[in-house]
Amino acid sequence: MKTKTLLMASAISAIGSAACAEDYVIGVMSAQSGYLAPYDGPAYAGFQFCIDEINAKGGLNGTIPVRLIVKDTRSDIAVGVQVVQEMIDEGAEFIVSSADADPTIAAAQITAADMIPTMTFAGTAPVLTQVGPHVFGSYPADNQQAAVLAGYAREQGFESVWLVKSPDSAYTLGGPEYFGEAFSALGGKVVGESNYSLNQPDFSAIVTTIQGAATPPDLIVTWAWEPDFPAFIRALRGAGLDTQVMGGDVLDTPTIRGLGDVVTGVVHTSGGFPDEGSAYADFIDRFKAATGTEPDNNYYVNGCDIAHMIEQAIDAAGSTDPAAVSEAMAGIENGEGIMSNFTFAGTDRMPLRDVVVARISASGDKEFVLRQSADPAILPKP
Repeated sequence: MKTKTLLMASAISAIGSAACAEDYVIGVMSAQSGYLAPYDGPAYAGFQFCIDEINAKGGLNGTIPVRLIVKDTRSDIAVGVQVVQEMIDEGAEFIVSSADADPTIAAAQITAADMIPTMTFAGTAPVLTQVGPHVFGSYPADNQQAAVLAGYAREQGFESVWLVKSPDSAYTLGGPEYFGEAFSALGGKVVGESNYSLNQPDFSAIVTTIQGAATPPDLIVTWAWEPDFPAFIRALRGAGLDTQVMGGDVLDTPTIRGLGDVVTGVVHTSGGFPDEGSAYADFIDRFKAATGTEPDNNYYVNGCDIAHMIEQAIDAAGSTDPAAVSEAMAGIENGEGIMSNFTFAGTDRMPLRDVVVARISASGDKEFVLRQSADPAILPKP
């Protein structure tokens, strides 16, 4: 796989430049297997690509070369904690953590002692920043995504929703709950909820419950990821239920879009869309020309944006001191991004960013529906 090749090349590059004491050292948690691999892999590939572009221009802000320490977490929180400590021991001054809240929270508890800035690849549960002032999101938070999606659902005339969620992850639990709160604030009604376990192979019982509901929902919302969402949507459609399904940004993957007829018309949130002539479209062209791989989800470009977020924070801080970089990052307003601009100032360090709503077409393409910021009036509190 090209992503694995990039990971191996980066590790070799990191070893070769270990003697450069003036380098800014960034530790990267990147799951190469397990449930986070479909998200960490693309995010790391985009991050590495843009770090390479930055280094080719002399480094961060043209003066500070970057050295990466990349370690595989295997989607295991305990392994993630171990590799974060190893990266700190090897001199990491910034940690980029896996694309989920739970491993980010665990990593941030290790980085807290030295106030090392810690930013998740794409974790979106707002609770992840509660560990301390050194912790940052990078992607639009779940409550932002949920508020925009709920607004769209109400505009489309949906009146009742059934929430399918898992308490095993802050993401899979919080996203549907935020949606339910925003949907209710807009006059909709939550008519039922079902819990599932992560990596649950059989969703027939949940489908049967929905099918037999006294008040049938006209909408089902879940933040389920792979492999749970494929199992759920196949069970739902296999039972003959054609109820509209909406979900979170984890549905923005080629695997989900490749499921065929069962996902036609599924609507999900996303962080961006490569409009013709946009900086995002230009990133895709550059990445494809350099690697031979065409980015097929937003995690690539968000990884690139993280590289530039770090660069802008160091420029604002005028220093690479960890505490100073964290403070400067927290003060950025309307920072320049490729997927979208971002603001940390005045937030809990989950950036304010535009949210895209997209639809999966019959041909398996991602169709643009809308782009907007969350309405503060209905934005659920973490």
